[in-house]
Amino acid sequence: MEVATLHLQKADPVMAQIIQRVGPCQFAIREPTFETLARSITFQQLHGKAARSIFERLRKAVGRRFTATAFLKLTQEELRACGLSRQKIASLTDLAERVARREINFRKLSALEDAEIISVLSQVRGVGVWTVQMFLIFALQRPNVMPLGDFGIRNAVRKAYGLPELPKPADLARMAEKWHPYCSVASWYLWRSLDVPAGI
Repeated sequence: MEVATLHLQKADPVMAQIIQRVGPCQFAIREPTFETLARSITFQQLHGKAARSIFERLRKAVGRRFTATAFLKLTQEELRACGLSRQKIASLTDLAERVARREINFRKLSALEDAEIISVLSQVRGVGVWTVQMFLIFALQRPNVMPLGDFGIRNAVRKAYGLPELPKPADLARMAEKWHPYCSVASWYLWRSLDVPAGI
């Protein structure tokens, strides 16, 4: 992480200021498992507190081992009782069925390139590129992921670089060239820069 931070500080003076304000990079890492991706799907488009509550109920309903097989034993009524919407139930069921059919093998994902993982996981109903990118960063710990469509990152770049409006994904991609091969770390700092007041 130190190598990545030093690279970003040397490559980009604005990023260097953000790093100085935010402090050491501390990723909240999760295991690259069915449970982690199921959690991401549950959390989509929900406030953290509500999503956490729903996922805790789901985890309790699934039982001790949160596996695709255990999930598929739950009825629609049991899933709805956890607070999941029809859309979320459909997405989670599609993911679990693909895992059960061995179309997705979480143990083998780490051997694939980022683009291949995006291709495999984004075939799951309701799983878009952004969700897979979060999985790449926080579960598979891939160092060079740049979520170009992420509103938080675009907003952080607008503020930090004094831009008149949110950068378009293509503009952000150009700006991010200097952050390679540590775009994941740059992304983390940009997200955190929104939490840390300027001047501290």
